[in-house]
Amino acid sequence: MDQKVTRPVVAQRLVILESHGCHVSGNGLLTKESAISVRKLVCTSRPTASCSPDGTMWAATKTSRLEAILFNMHWYKILDPAGPELDGLAERYNLHPLHVEDCRHGGQRAKIEEGQAYLFTVLKPVRVDEEGHFTAVDLDIFLGNDFLITVVETDCPELRDLIDHVQKTFGEETRLDRLYYRILDGVVDSYLPILDRLSETIDELEDQALESPTPQVLATLFATKRTLVFLRGILANSRDLAAKLQRVELPCIGRDLEPFLRDVYDHVARNLDSVEIMRDLLTGTLDVYLSSVANRTNQVMKVLTVLSTVALPALVISGFYGMNVKGLPGADSPYGVGISLAVMAVITILLLWALKHFRWL
Repeated sequence: MDQKVTRPVVAQRLVILESHGCHVSGNGLLTKESAISVRKLVCTSRPTASCSPDGTMWAATKTSRLEAILFNMHWYKILDPAGPELDGLAERYNLHPLHVEDCRHGGQRAKIEEGQAYLFTVLKPVRVDEEGHFTAVDLDIFLGNDFLITVVETDCPELRDLIDHVQKTFGEETRLDRLYYRILDGVVDSYLPILDRLSETIDELEDQALESPTPQVLATLFATKRTLVFLRGILANSRDLAAKLQRVELPCIGRDLEPFLRDVYDHVARNLDSVEIMRDLLTGTLDVYLSSVANRTNQVMKVLTVLSTVALPALVISGFYGMNVKGLPGADSPYGVGISLAVMAVITILLLWALKHFRWL
């Protein structure tokens, strides 16, 4: 089931456009030259708008709705990619079959492709379930001159909240490319809480690897490492997407969005750098874990060696007098047992003193 968000179009739309020298095609769309004329009309009729010499509007206020009236802009939210609604929109807006196929087959990488008079984008939001597992979902976006199509392939509450939040500004916004930017920026910003959570996990692992290196710590360490590899792949593709988006030359993307798109690229690059730093920290944590395990093993072996050394004289003496041989010194003495125990105690004390003196204890 899809949800369509559209703006009202006044009955005098054609009259207004033709009166200002704009040509409207049979399907109700404006040519590129006519679009510039309309933006000139918007700028001249709105004193609070900042315009470039060619009539392109750079900044707008919420007071004028002329551009929203002249441009019949639609936002379609597709919740079922396998439904017939996507086929109808593909036929209406001449969407490429491969792009429609990408919407219906999940697991696509983050990418951006130019279609015929539209821009196709695949974003990869990441969600964390109740058990702490990280999964990526696909958000497909078609951006045209007068339409915006968002296709959500998986039921993701976080993604649905993001779309609903951006949708609330649709009645105030007069440009679809700005809505597109807000969705893109929201997806990129959603990576920050995930990276913060992983950073806290790595800090805890560093303490545990040093204080109590258990097999559970090692399992958590490798699970976190797999998560970082997973995020690195998503962020690397998202960085390429943001870099290519700055080079797109389509009328559906305004030139005034270039600083904002560069900001998105910087955020993605910074997130990718954070992942690389955390991978290095995790590698160091693994080294600390292995060193801690080795040190604990050495301590155990040290204690066992000391105990064996201390018990050695007693074993030698008891074994010597335990032989079935006559004529041993003191064997027939009534104080033989006491003398043997005294000798064992003295030798043991001397061994302990020697180990302490050489700092082996």
